[in-house]
Amino acid sequence: MKLYGKMWTRREIERHIGRIDQIGGLKHYRLQTGSGRDVDQIQVRTGAGLSYYVNVSRGMDISLAEYCGTPLTWQSPNGDIHPSFWKAGKTDWLETAVGGLLMTCGLTQVGSPCQDVDEELSLHGDAHQLAAKLLQCEGEWIDDDYSMTTKGRIRQSRIFGENITLTRTLHSKLGENTILINDIVRNDGFQRTPHMLLYHFNFGFPLLTEKTQLQLPSKKVTVRDQVTQPDGYNRWQKPGKDFSEIVYYHEDMVTLDDWAEATIHQPEFPVGNEIKPLTVRLAWDTKTLPGLVQWKMPGEGTYVLGIEPANCHVEGRIAEREMGTLHYLEAGESKSYHLVLEVVEQ
Repeated sequence: MKLYGKMWTRREIERHIGRIDQIGGLKHYRLQTGSGRDVDQIQVRTGAGLSYYVNVSRGMDISLAEYCGTPLTWQSPNGDIHPSFWKAGKTDWLETAVGGLLMTCGLTQVGSPCQDVDEELSLHGDAHQLAAKLLQCEGEWIDDDYSMTTKGRIRQSRIFGENITLTRTLHSKLGENTILINDIVRNDGFQRTPHMLLYHFNFGFPLLTEKTQLQLPSKKVTVRDQVTQPDGYNRWQKPGKDFSEIVYYHEDMVTLDDWAEATIHQPEFPVGNEIKPLTVRLAWDTKTLPGLVQWKMPGEGTYVLGIEPANCHVEGRIAEREMGTLHYLEAGESKSYHLVLEVVEQ
């Protein structure tokens, strides 16, 4: 294991510490006050700079993520609000979305609210609002590597409707600033069901400033509203007053072994009392996540970049069906999704 600039064996590390929590590991928290009361979170510390909070109460999504104590993510003004406050109306998602590193959108609806036959579909679906059953929260030595795993499952179900589970496993190692995200979505019901899924990663200040450089893995870029020209998607700016969001669709992905990668480079990232170059890389398997949505929102207070691998667009289920791009899960069918986030000083 590499830590603090050198290689260590397990026993060499253990000679220097009383317990692993001194340098990294997992810690389970429950919030006690305000709208976040009873929210369960697991803090993961890699010991190499990266730390993040897995929100068990919100679909095993990831709230605040930091590097050396400096945030990488945009946090919503809603805070880590308990999902019981969600009203499930057309746009009530905006009142309870946490922000943070990852919000899962789906599992049967993503994007604009719509009415699909007799079903009222809200903005971005249910997944981010569903509490998970925690299946694993464990750190263990595997030879000379200390491995940290959190695993949980959410279920989106209703009588006479869908019965779908998402089982998420998050994995990090001590000494490595990496998060592996492995999801399995399964149709436990006995009827074919629509399946829409989008991984809403939210990056913010000070990773984002007017000096931030973006690289996105697409050969073709279009704009959702068909009015704004698709320039400026790879540039960032200072917070703007009354800025209107822009949604870009990235197509024709540049891949290596079916994996695509987006990078955010901040040449002047604050690390303690120093300024260093920092790069965040997000990679995903395009076999099941062929699309990429980019949300550009450098507004005052909502100063956020969304990098969103997906199997759909964000006009809602009806529009997706009309375009002929709506995915389905057959009864008993499952699909796997794989993503990797890495933080490096360069």
